[in-house]
This record gives sequence, C-alpha cells and structure tokens, in this order.
Amino acid sequence: MTHDTDLPQGYKATALGIIPQEWEVKFLGDLLSRCTNGLTYDVSITCGIPVTRIETISTGEINYAKVGYIPNESGYETFRMQKGDILYSHINSLSQIGKVAYYKGDQEIYHGMNLLLLRANDCLDKQYLYYTLLTEHMRHMAQVIAKPAVNQASISTSDLKRVKIAVPPLAEQRKIAEVLRVWDEAIEKQARLIEKLALRKRGLMQRLLSAKLRLPGFSEPWQKVKFCELFTKSIKTADPLTKYEVLSVTKEGIVAQKSYFNKDIASEDTSKYIVVEQGDLAMSGLNFWMGSCHILTNFNEGIISPAYKVFKVTEHNNINFIRDFVRSSMFLQALQGCSVIGASIVRRNLDKEMLYEWTFKIPSLKEQTAIAKVLTAADREIELAKEKLERLRRQKRGLMQQLLSSKKRVKINI
Repeated sequence: MTHDTDLPQGYKATALGIIPQEWEVKFLGDLLSRCTNGLTYDVSITCGIPVTRIETISTGEINYAKVGYIPNESGYETFRMQKGDILYSHINSLSQIGKVAYYKGDQEIYHGMNLLLLRANDCLDKQYLYYTLLTEHMRHMAQVIAKPAVNQASISTSDLKRVKIAVPPLAEQRKIAEVLRVWDEAIEKQARLIEKLALRKRGLMQRLLSAKLRLPGFSEPWQKVKFCELFTKSIKTADPLTKYEVLSVTKEGIVAQKSYFNKDIASEDTSKYIVVEQGDLAMSGLNFWMGSCHILTNFNEGIISPAYKVFKVTEHNNINFIRDFVRSSMFLQALQGCSVIGASIVRRNLDKEMLYEWTFKIPSLKEQTAIAKVLTAADREIELAKEKLERLRRQKRGLMQQLLSSKKRVKINI
C-alpha cells in the first residue's frame, strides 16, 4: 500500500498505480460513444461494398486487400466507418486477441463481423485511445478478460467496457497523441523507403539475371544449362539421435515452423523427414509454382516434411547467385510450366521429368559471382533500412509506454 507521504508532489495513488493529480481512472466504456460488432455478410460474394473481417487487421493496420464484400444495396450506412474509428480483435487466438487498427479514412470501408468498432466520445482523443489500446497494459488486460475456447478466445463488449484506463485532460491527450504521431510518420516513411529499395532490387535482379543488363567486363554469351545440371536431388533423412529445427518453405522464405505458425504442426514421428542444409534448394511439393521455393541461408540445417523437394546446388555455381536466380521470374515460369493441376486449382503436382530437362541460360562462375556481389549489396541496403525501422518501432514503444503511464510528461502550450 502506498501512503500519501510516499507520493511525489502532484501525484496520487490509484487502481492503476501512481498518476498525476489531474489524471483520472475511468472505465473504457464511459469514454466510448460506440462499442459494437459489425454486420454479417455472405462470404461467397467477391465484389460490392468492402467490409472488414478478422484478417483485415492481422498486421496491425487496415489491409484493404483482405476484406469481404456485401451487395451494393442500401441499409448499411450505420456500419460505414468514420475517420478515427478503431477496429478491435475480440474473437481470435489468445496470442492475437486485443490487436487493433486505426482507420484513417483513406478508403471507404464498412464494419464487418468478428471485429469490434470502438469510437471515442468527446472526452477522449481518438488517437490517444488508439495508442492506449496498443500498450502492454491493454494487451495484458485482453488476455486476462478473454474467455478461451477450443480454437480461439473471445472478449465480450461488457467485459471490455469495464477495463480501466488512465486518462489525462483532453489537451494533454492530444499532445501525447501528437508526439507519438511524429514517430508513426517516421516509421511510415522508413517503411516506404524499404518498399522502394525492394522494388529497385527486384528490377535490378530481373535485368541482371536475364542478361538484359551486363556488368562491365562481361560480354561472353551465357550457356544453356538443364535443371538437372544445376541441381541434384538430396534424400538425406533425419538422424534419430540429432535434434533438428523443423522448417517450412513459404513464399516469404524458409522459416522455423514453430515460430512461424506459433505451434508445432510437424508429425510426432520425424524419422522420414528430409535434412536440408545451408545452400540447399527446398521447394513445396504442392505450392512450388506460386513461389514456395528457396535456397536455405538462414539456418545451418534443419528438417522438412518429405512432401517437400530438396536439391543440392552443383559445383562451379555461386550459391548467392543461385539464391536470387530461383526467386526470378524465369525460374518461376519454369516451375509453372512443369506443374500439373491436381485436385485443387491452388495445389499442383510437379512433373519432375519435365523440370529436370528444363533449360536456363546461366553465366560463367566469374560473372555469377560479380552479379551476386551487386545483388548482395542491394540486400544489405534493405537489411540496414529494416534494422533502422525496427529501432524506430522499439523507440516508439518505449516512449509510448512512458507517456501513457505519466512517467514522462509533455508540455502543454496554453
């Protein structure tokens, strides 16, 4: 228990800890003019009025590529989102529940089911509410009040409304939001830079790997090489006495299965799993034609399901060159050309004989090495930009925690 004599001057003890005298502790529900679920819709509709769904805010922002649709009819106006509205994930896995996204009003969208819409009343700044919902305290409270079920958890509107938050005077709320918005703008600017660098690298890769752009000192024609001359199949199975990282091949890269999916999805018996070593080519047995095909670079070794294909890169080839080559449109076209539609239009079977005979134009080892050096430098530039982005995000989280807990105060211009 905190005694008044222990408190700094101008502060008071509350249920949420020590806060400034002029701050108040209020129920979230008393600060909202709206806290409702959205409209239901036919998920089979693929055009019409866009509506939100759980996936729309999976990245913490509103992703307009991941929306549902309702017929273009009247009667939905009350569900049309307003600038400053916040979407709150109240039905989700326990690790994802409480995730939020702020609506900037940049595109028309309507409020769909399985997400709550929170709208601040006149006592609360919209962005202050958004930043408050991002704090560790609010994410923790989401875990506390969530009711777990078999596959997902849920939070009732009544329980969410009873959560307490610390609220400064409106002028201080706005100043705090203004300070944090500056960091958000810096983060968005850095994210846009990364997109530009990645786009530039893709263009450079496309021209260099197709010989449309040649580096100084290289003019000899590229040689036609079959897939089976570039790669040899690997069938090394797991050693039962060795503990391996279980990996998966996705369109984004080769990932640790447990961290990527937040759970173990591998079979209990991994004795038939295939060992994949650094520098190996691994591809999905069904989604290879969509780009689930990569050279392993981020692990020394691991094991993958026997449903995947693993290949060794042959000698006299530069691994870094091949790493980018298998991500090129030329290689993807080859995979698509060697695919056979199966039971599903998405999942296809690989015609291995056709793939092994597929020919590519490949430069000499010396030119491969020179091209790899250029593309690796572009990768490094992107990596440094990503590191800066992560620093900005980390700094913003720390500042947000201090400002919203009153450990750091802002000056209000009167």
